[in-house]
Amino acid sequence: MVEARPDLSIVVPMFNEEEMVPIFVARLTEVLAQGGSSYEIICINDGSRDRTAQALADAHARDDRIRVINLSRNFGKEIALTAGLDHASGRAVVPMDADLQDPPELLPAMMEQWRAGFDVVCAVRREREADSWMKRVTARAFYFVIGRLAGIDITPDAGDFRLMDRRVVVALSTLRERNRFMKGLFAWVGFRRTEVLYDRPERAAGETKYSYWKLWNLALDGITGFSTLPLRMAGYLGSLMAVASFAYGLYLAVRTLFEGVDVPGYASLMDAILFASGVQLMVLGMIGEYLGRVYGETKNRPLYLTESMLGVRPELGAFGASLGQACEKCGTFEGAAPRN
Repeated sequence: MVEARPDLSIVVPMFNEEEMVPIFVARLTEVLAQGGSSYEIICINDGSRDRTAQALADAHARDDRIRVINLSRNFGKEIALTAGLDHASGRAVVPMDADLQDPPELLPAMMEQWRAGFDVVCAVRREREADSWMKRVTARAFYFVIGRLAGIDITPDAGDFRLMDRRVVVALSTLRERNRFMKGLFAWVGFRRTEVLYDRPERAAGETKYSYWKLWNLALDGITGFSTLPLRMAGYLGSLMAVASFAYGLYLAVRTLFEGVDVPGYASLMDAILFASGVQLMVLGMIGEYLGRVYGETKNRPLYLTESMLGVRPELGAFGASLGQACEKCGTFEGAAPRN
């Protein structure tokens, strides 16, 4: 007998979250029990070096609706989230963080909007006053830049915490690029979308795993994954410098004809050389970012490898479903399951 799909799949990437596992599971299951919908919780252990794997195994032993995917090493949050979405079997799927900064109490409101007919329900922060001024400034700058470059509508102040209809998850499972910026992929697939506002609390325990360096690399993945405008700008900059150099050379030739030859200053000459060299290296680095991503894609390696799984039903996962439901020629997807 084939087991029915649950109404809701919660997908939770985890890395070194042994302190959070019992707290998170207790609070989430309490909220889900009050909702009355069938559910599964898919926890992805992204190569944790602490006792996260054992804590998840203990949680699964107590409740088999808690399913565990242990990746063979740390692949990063975006890949771990992809692994969870691939194996999610619910009619609606919600990615969320284990630190409880994505409050489970918001799930009933998101389910209500989904039942009203929306395919994607984004949880959007009302304000970012709890963040440092540096994080607020860089976040605003990032959303401004990628909004201008990417050509897709990425909702500002919305993280991965969102509810998606199954057909959205099936569509996402067909996008297999290695350098993944999930917020961009969520926006790229489209579908009917709405928002719910919430106040983001502090972490319940533990420390954040995202440094500014990781956030910077994630921003680079987002920009290079959805726009080639930086390469075009490099061409514009090179053309502008060529025109300026030609104009300056013409000016020197004319001045020499009318005023004679003088000895140019050493400082200005070195400044011009260093400036031009810096621009060339910057453009080469920009090209290298894109070339490195092309090189990574051509290897055609799997996005992730699993060491073990507990309670996961791959035959019902979104990636398996996409092979049968996705139309490769037209890019359409077969009808969604009823929501009521």
